[in-house]
Amino acid sequence: MYEITVKTFSAPIIRKNEILRFAKVKHPTEDILSLLDEVIGLCENELEYKVCFAVLPLKIKENLCDFSCFSLKSKNLSENLSSSKEAVVFAATLGAKIDRLINKYSRISPSKALLIDAFATERIEALCDEFTGSLNFKTSPRFSAGYGDLKIENQKEIFAFLNPSKHIGLTLNESLTMSPSKSVTAFMGIV
Repeated sequence: MYEITVKTFSAPIIRKNEILRFAKVKHPTEDILSLLDEVIGLCENELEYKVCFAVLPLKIKENLCDFSCFSLKSKNLSENLSSSKEAVVFAATLGAKIDRLINKYSRISPSKALLIDAFATERIEALCDEFTGSLNFKTSPRFSAGYGDLKIENQKEIFAFLNPSKHIGLTLNESLTMSPSKSVTAFMGIV
């Protein structure tokens, strides 16, 4: 059996330019920047930064990635991991409170909800970057189910192996949507 490690991170540095990019704001006005500061103040203490992961042996034959405990068929994933003998599989989440804030403000202030959603998107990306940077080895770029030809249905194998519900409170529903929504699962090759 392979060890699943759980890590909790401190809040990474907030990148306002990335939040605005995710919100598709090209030329922010003073009002938008003020609203962004308000959103950050409202949300930053509502987030959890949790990751569970494992390092697995990897064998690639044609388009099949064999991680020993499960296998996935994907030409794109095989290419991404082609120079690796081991891979990291991980799940990361910000927790459920941010979903509640997005839902609440969707009803009462759509512009605030848009910025909250963009803030949370920047935060989950920052968490994934922080996690990658915390590893003691170099990795290939992240690759997630639903990208390229790696089917979203492959989330089932990832969830069955990592059990992120137990470790970090991340679940997968029947329509293959993760809850909390600001969450990521991915593979990275160790290079």
